[in-house]
Amino acid sequence: MRPEPGQVLHFSEDPTITRFVPHVAPTARQQEAYVWAVDAARAPDYWFPRDCPRAMAWTVPATSAADREHILGPGGGDRVHAIEYGWLDRLRSVELFAYRLPAARFTPIGETVKNAVVATEPVTPLGPPEPVGDLLRLHDDAGIQLRVLGNLWEFWDVVTASTLGWSGIRLRNARPRADTAGVRQPQALS
Repeated sequence: MRPEPGQVLHFSEDPTITRFVPHVAPTARQQEAYVWAVDAARAPDYWFPRDCPRAMAWTVPATSAADREHILGPGGGDRVHAIEYGWLDRLRSVELFAYRLPAARFTPIGETVKNAVVATEPVTPLGPPEPVGDLLRLHDDAGIQLRVLGNLWEFWDVVTASTLGWSGIRLRNARPRADTAGVRQPQALS
């Protein structure tokens, strides 16, 4: 589920939206009211239940062979998404919808946010929302690894210190960091 040329997507669990009105989300870092959408490259970031915490990583031109091998693994493709076990049933059962919106109404946000776009005026979808379908199959069809972990933080720490591109969404909903004091950590295989 990706936008066609001239479109961006907004993903929602609500199939009844007929008009998107700019607003400031309670968790927003900025004070401006926006309608948010994503381009084709970032659409997979939203193939999840809305509140599901997820950590994602993908190759970029500067990705080292060592980071690619260590994080993505052999035969791992170019992208990996990770969620926690507590969200697996919800990932399997959520009814997610994609709204196709006119790309011309949107502009990139800021200098550091890549592939996210915003509108400052109300936007009407180009048609009715489309069911996204089976999110596990969507990941598989796109060649994106989907890892299910007990806790996201160790993976997140490795990814954010790597040469891969990365993003985290709804991490505030992740389980707390594991208390590793006094716990023997597994040794890396050489």
